Amino acid sequence: MKVHLGVDIIGMPHTITATPANVTDREGAAEMISLFRSKLTSVLKVLCDGGYTGDDFAAIIDELIGAAVEIAKRSDLHKFVVIPKRWVVERTFGWLDKYRRFWKNCERSTDNLVQLIVISFIRLILKRF
Repeated sequence: MKVHLGVDIIGMPHTITATPANVTDREGAAEMISLFRSKLTSVLKVLCDGGYTGDDFAAIIDELIGAAVEIAKRSDLHKFVVIPKRWVVERTFGWLDKYRRFWKNCERSTDNLVQLIVISFIRLILKRF
């Protein structure tokens, strides 16, 4: 299964969707945004990595929520370089990696996986405050 997260600038999730592994990243993200479009009315820009490039994806996002798509591309150098803003989602997935249950795909249904991710974020938020 693939997990698609829509996070804000500090890494807190606003949208979470899980899809089967045979769904592409673009299709999964478009599905996530269409499911939560009523929550995303104030979004002006969607920041994505290189897997979401393409005019078709940008057109779908513009049609769904009226937001522009910005691609945060990797450095052409084959060295580790921190790319501004790109690390936000990676950090959020890193928080989830601390939970043993998410190390492997143990869940049978996507709904169960999404609910466990929600519970994990609730725990994470409660620990911080």
